[in-house]
Amino acid sequence: MDARTINVELGERSYPIVIGSELLGGNFDLNGHLVDGDCLIVSNETVAPLYLDKLKANLAGSDIRTVELPDGEQHKTIETVNKVLDALVTSGANRDTTVIALGGGVVGDIAGFAAACYMRGVAFIQVPTTLLAQVDSSVGGKTGVNHPQGKNLIGAFHQPRIVLIDTSTLATLPTRELQAGLAEVIKYGAITDARFFAWLEENIAALLDLNPDAVAYAVQRSCELKAEIVAEDEHEAGRRALLNFGHTFGHAIEHCLGYGKWLHGEAVAAGMVMASQLSGIDSVEVNRLENLLVAAGLPVKPPAVGAQAMLDAMGMDKKVLQKQLRFVLLEKIGSAHVSSDIDRSLLEKVLEAAN
Repeated sequence: MDARTINVELGERSYPIVIGSELLGGNFDLNGHLVDGDCLIVSNETVAPLYLDKLKANLAGSDIRTVELPDGEQHKTIETVNKVLDALVTSGANRDTTVIALGGGVVGDIAGFAAACYMRGVAFIQVPTTLLAQVDSSVGGKTGVNHPQGKNLIGAFHQPRIVLIDTSTLATLPTRELQAGLAEVIKYGAITDARFFAWLEENIAALLDLNPDAVAYAVQRSCELKAEIVAEDEHEAGRRALLNFGHTFGHAIEHCLGYGKWLHGEAVAAGMVMASQLSGIDSVEVNRLENLLVAAGLPVKPPAVGAQAMLDAMGMDKKVLQKQLRFVLLEKIGSAHVSSDIDRSLLEKVLEAAN
């Protein structure tokens, strides 16, 4: 597949998302996207052995330093961010240093947050290697870490200079991680693009088989939809909140279980089903969503962590405004809205049924 470019239009902070196969290994010159020829690559113990040397070939001639983090959501903490900051300080990095994230969503969030904090902000590049990161977390500038009381409570908006997506990295992705990424792909169709949702219903098996054409289209369409929403609402003051469909429930599941027990996409999948039940839409629409998630190999019901525990966790969610829970609700497949006008008895019914 020839590389395709999607632009995230944010004025002076605009940047390209470049999507293609075999882009790592020197097949795309990243040097032109560095502030200067000085960079720190942040990766983890799983991804670095696979792709670090390939990425270095895309940066030939640059002054490259690296830091390798432990792998897993449980390490998405301030302490891990400090490892990146220590690496920047120890290497004498200054404001023309570019931080490059090579890995999944956790690596991207940590590296981006460190870049936002160091010297009050240095340049940042995303090179996502998981499906979830390629279609969601690498685009839009959300960075941050978890707190024991809630997911992503500490963070900053810090847009990358470029997102370089090499879809061939998905060949080394464990099946469970691939399935988790599909949850975010399905989310885009559910909230804003009924035709894409219908395409996913027809092509979910091809995506699980990593059919190159199917993967290329799913990643491209997901990025197009997110780029459009981010350009309209960079800091989540309005429409961008739609991207949180299933996340209020999903984050509560992750918090109650303990970070890392379920993958983020798995929790979001169950959360989307719960949110669709709370929406009060036709059961046929709820069933379509549930059936597609099942076909993708994803859970559609959370573990029994307790209705009250989930409710307490949702109370600490960063989407709460004026002490009111807010949910993304479906109007139908392909259309959604944000609401805090929730039937409390229906919410309790949904929670009790899931637990």
